[in-house]
Amino acid sequence: MNFQDLTKVENPDFYLDVAFRRAKEKSKQIRSSKLKGTRMEKSRYIETRKIEIIKDSLTSPLNKIVSSFPSIDNLPEFYIELIKCTLDYPHLKKSLGGVNWAGKRIEEFFRIYSSKINKCADLTKINQYRREYYGRISSFVKQIKKELAFLEEARKTMKGFPTIKTSIPTIAIAGFPNIGKTTLLYKLTGSKPEISNYAFTTKGINVAYYKKDEKKIQLLDTPGTLDRFNKMNYIEKQAYLAIKLLAEKIIYIFDLTESYPIESQLKLYNSLKKLEKPIICYLSKTDIIDKKIVDKFLKKQKCIKDIKELEKEIIIPED
Repeated sequence: MNFQDLTKVENPDFYLDVAFRRAKEKSKQIRSSKLKGTRMEKSRYIETRKIEIIKDSLTSPLNKIVSSFPSIDNLPEFYIELIKCTLDYPHLKKSLGGVNWAGKRIEEFFRIYSSKINKCADLTKINQYRREYYGRISSFVKQIKKELAFLEEARKTMKGFPTIKTSIPTIAIAGFPNIGKTTLLYKLTGSKPEISNYAFTTKGINVAYYKKDEKKIQLLDTPGTLDRFNKMNYIEKQAYLAIKLLAEKIIYIFDLTESYPIESQLKLYNSLKKLEKPIICYLSKTDIIDKKIVDKFLKKQKCIKDIKELEKEIIIPED
């Protein structure tokens, strides 16, 4: 799922200024052309074209906003839950409904006023109808000012959602920050995301693909400590939901270099076990740890320390 194509949402004045400017420019073009007919016929044509251009200039971007946002109720569960925990879900649906309403009202009033203009035999009245239409549709657009502002903020948030394929086998790599999750992802897939030298090295969920014997598995490098959902930051909530709703297996990484106390790492490991998903334990950085320390830990905790052995475990059998 990719949210990068969501349409940028502007304020009401932006859309109205564009629409009125286009109508004015079109009116000048028509008046400078050799338009045939009586003065009344020309006036009807010009004013009808002006309100038609305004209608098109407004409904096109409004409809594009609505259509660019996905049908929320039809999204995979992961993205529905991600929206619910990062945005006001009812407000999002209501705002899209408000923009859709404004577009329909602009269309409806165009039909009403184009009919009035084409049936009118009074030049003054024709201009009055055009001004009335301008006023009505301006009111509709300004009524959705708050909805447009909310949708722009929602767009910015949703653009930050990870692009994850929800239809292929998925394994999440979990563990404390800076213990080798991203390095392991690179060793397994050859994908080399940016790694920084500070605690939360992963700015979001890194996604890469492990391929072997024509089988493709999606690997998710999940950031954060994942401790108590209501206290998690935005990125950690993404990671937790990905593990809970997408992962068929979890690779949990232990690190004995004292970056984090082993008691804390075991606590997180045991909390992930509550999700009742298969967990593969992997011990990182064994090349820089005393062999005696490694052997002592492996006697207490079943863990893999070799990449080749890990690869044998990550294949997900077909149903």
